[in-house]
Amino acid sequence: MTLLQGRYFTKGQVTDSDRVVINESAAKQLGYKQPVGKTIHKQGGEQLTIVGVVKDFNYETLRTKIEPLCLMLDTDIVAGKNRDALSLRLETEDMVSLLSVLESRWKKVAPGQPFEYSFLNESFDNMYRAEQRVQVLFTVFTTIAILISCLCLFGLATFTAEQRTKEIGVRKVLGASVASIVTLLSTDFLRPVLFAILIAFPIAWYMMTRWLQDFNYRIDSEWWVFAAMLSIVIALITVSFQSIEAALMNPVRSLKSD
Repeated sequence: MTLLQGRYFTKGQVTDSDRVVINESAAKQLGYKQPVGKTIHKQGGEQLTIVGVVKDFNYETLRTKIEPLCLMLDTDIVAGKNRDALSLRLETEDMVSLLSVLESRWKKVAPGQPFEYSFLNESFDNMYRAEQRVQVLFTVFTTIAILISCLCLFGLATFTAEQRTKEIGVRKVLGASVASIVTLLSTDFLRPVLFAILIAFPIAWYMMTRWLQDFNYRIDSEWWVFAAMLSIVIALITVSFQSIEAALMNPVRSLKSD
C-alpha cells in the first residue's frame, strides 16, 4: 500500500486503536481534500480519527470497482490476545522446513487451535482461474482451427497447381520468372484469406470488447491487436511450398504430358 497523506499505524502502539487509515475512495466519498486529523464515527457511535490516506488498491478482483475502505488496528493482536490467525510475509528456499518451524511455534502460542495455512498467491490465482481455463480452451481450439485451415489451403494449392500445370509451363516457356509464377498462384489464395479477415475481425473485436466489459479495470481492445498480417503470413507460408514446387517444374514435362 502506498501512503499518500499522514502516517500508518505505529508498531506496538495500542493507543492507535481509535485511529483509522482510509483509502482515496473513502476520502472522496467523505468529501475531504485533507482528511488527516478529521474524525468519523464507527457503527455504535465510537469516534475515530483519520491519521493516514493510502492510494486505492484492488482488494477484490479486477471485475469489482474499488470501494471506500477503512483500515483499523486490531488491538487484540497488539496485546497478544487474538490467536485466531496471522498474516506472514515469507522469504525462503525451503518452504517445507519453514512450515514445520511455524507449526511448532504455533502450537506453543495457540495450543488449542489447529495449524492451518494458505498462500495468498494461490488465493489470488483462484480469483482468475476461470479466465485461465478460457485462455487454455481458446489456445487449443485456435491451434486446431489454424492447423485445419492450413491443411485445407495446402490441399487447395496442390489441386490448383495440378490444374494449372499446362498454364505454368506455357508461362515459363514465354519467359515468366519463378517469382512471378509464385506471386500469381499465391495471389489467388490471398483473396479468400482477406475476405475471411474482413468477416472475422469485427466479430472477434466485438466479442473481446463485450468480454472485457465484465472487468471494471481493463485494457481497451484496439483493432490492431488482431494482427491481420499474421493470418496473411501463415496463408503465404502454407501455399508457398506448393507454388514454388509448381513454378520450378520443368515446362517440357508439363507440356509433354499434355
